Amino acid sequence: MLSRRPLAAALRLAPLSPPLLLFLASSSSSSSSSCSPAASAPASSPRGCSAVRMDTGAVEPASTGTIWSTPSAELGSISIGKQIFCNRSLNMRNITAVGFDMDYTLAQYKPETFEALAYHGTIEKLVKDLNYPEELLTWQFDWKYMVRGLVLDKKRGNILKMDRHKYVKVAYHGFREMSKEEKVAAYGSTLIRDSFDEPDYALIDTLFSLGEAYLFAQLVDFMDSNPGKVPSGTDYALMYRDVRSAVDLCHRDGTLKRMVAKEPSRYINEDLAIVPMLEMLRKSGRSTFLVTNSLWDYTDVVMNYLCGPYISDLGSNHKQKWLEYFDVVITGSSKPSFFHDDNRAGLFEVEPHSGKLLNADLQVGSPRSSQPLPKPIRKVYQGGNVGHLHKLLSVASSSQILYVGDHIYGDILRSKKVLGWRTMLVIPELEQEVKLLSESKSTRKELRRLRMERDSIEDRIHRLEWSLQFENLAENDKEKLLSEHANLLSVF
Repeated sequence: MLSRRPLAAALRLAPLSPPLLLFLASSSSSSSSSCSPAASAPASSPRGCSAVRMDTGAVEPASTGTIWSTPSAELGSISIGKQIFCNRSLNMRNITAVGFDMDYTLAQYKPETFEALAYHGTIEKLVKDLNYPEELLTWQFDWKYMVRGLVLDKKRGNILKMDRHKYVKVAYHGFREMSKEEKVAAYGSTLIRDSFDEPDYALIDTLFSLGEAYLFAQLVDFMDSNPGKVPSGTDYALMYRDVRSAVDLCHRDGTLKRMVAKEPSRYINEDLAIVPMLEMLRKSGRSTFLVTNSLWDYTDVVMNYLCGPYISDLGSNHKQKWLEYFDVVITGSSKPSFFHDDNRAGLFEVEPHSGKLLNADLQVGSPRSSQPLPKPIRKVYQGGNVGHLHKLLSVASSSQILYVGDHIYGDILRSKKVLGWRTMLVIPELEQEVKLLSESKSTRKELRRLRMERDSIEDRIHRLEWSLQFENLAENDKEKLLSEHANLLSVF
């Protein structure tokens, strides 16, 4: 393949950072106060950002920062990448249940191994099942190249980076950066702008999709250079569909999950803070729950590994001890449809040791039923919807739930807008971004000063030019203005 610089560098974005270190929290509160290590609320303000003592459930004024902490924790000892930031105030006194997604939330996968595994599995499906040439098997995956937030143009084979107003700022065709003229011709010359949505575009909004985006760019370059080596009739859009089909095949046949289950330490980052965090939440009197799209067998493997350092001294009969840290576990949830109360997906109880599914609808009842639910005999379920979950947790109001996830659409927006849950978004990439912002503070301050000085000089030049052209000046005054104008031009 061609040599290339990382797209992350071209877009001035940091590459992915695997550890789960940064949360961006939000609530449906009408308050718009912003919290950061430098912004704290006065002790008398009940709506200010608060640091939470999770062992007692008490709320302390955030005089030292905006983090969840035990009483002994000090802000100075916590790196900026591990701090919690909120864009609206959230009083944890009102939260009775805290839930988590699993993949890329509690379980942070190593992109250099996990994404490479998915990448090579996808190529194998393309070659063996979809008749792509065998030379694809020699390709390699650069896990630092792609970043979330990009958009794939399926029809043109382009990768786009847009600003918040959907103007294309950077565009690549495969791995070749497009010129300004090419960008304007493709995306700026129409009277009606593209919406950049399906079916012609694909959003790279999950960490799972980075490998397939990289493979798509490789295939675009390959087809441009070797049009006769791809299946007959293949265009960019069809090629993307083939990649998506191959990815789905990898997930359906269990290739990826079997490899992870065989050697989880190779693919998942160890995080010794998860169990103490869950214990802290439960000691504070709050319920904890897990809602994941992964099925029970895979969920059990991953959670056993994450909690392993705390249960490794126990016998094999205690491998599912991690269940003690949750009140309810729902697997195979099919998010985001799970968050619709009118979703009539059946709820099944799961026998943890055998994996057998038992019909649970009769025990749980209608999601809209107002009758209280007895404490469930089992805590592991599959399917269902959010109504079932509310009843299993005995939650009276949606605003009493705080949910932590990594997918902006599948976890956060749907649960926030449809249900009114409080939400917390895990953004691993921001760890490096926040550090860079902190380290470049003095540089950015100097840049602002220089810009203001430049604008002042430019404004003075324009005023002088206007006076010289339109004002009736004496010869001496005119010479002074011309001299000043020349001096300003020399430093501008």
